Amino acid sequence: EMPLVESGGGLVQAGGSLRLSCAASGFSLDEFMIGWFRQAPGKDYEGLSCISSSDGVTWYSDSVKGRFTISSNNAKNTAYLQMERLKPEDTAVYHCAAIRGNNCPQFSTLDLDFWGQGTQVTVSS
Repeated sequence: EMPLVESGGGLVQAGGSLRLSCAASGFSLDEFMIGWFRQAPGKDYEGLSCISSSDGVTWYSDSVKGRFTISSNNAKNTAYLQMERLKPEDTAVYHCAAIRGNNCPQFSTLDLDFWGQGTQVTVSS
């Protein structure tokens, strides 16, 4: 069983919304930070958002701040990324990761403890 499984991706028109889920198994999300990354075709991975499940502290990259919202439900052992006002440039494979520690702004530079297989998000113009 995969430790992290993303779902909720799909095809949406520009301006639309999607909610991605990141379901954890075999460990408790509340012991980790949860980060969301994406990789667009031909580009490097980009760290988008992070939440410290223990205290709810969040961080967002400038590219998604104000449009995306990260959350977690420790009872369901699942994290979410609500994406609003999607743009064609948001097209990418989105991954979630579990990271030990509590320094969300630096999450994309830290070693990842668990990594999901990704879910495709395609935004048409």
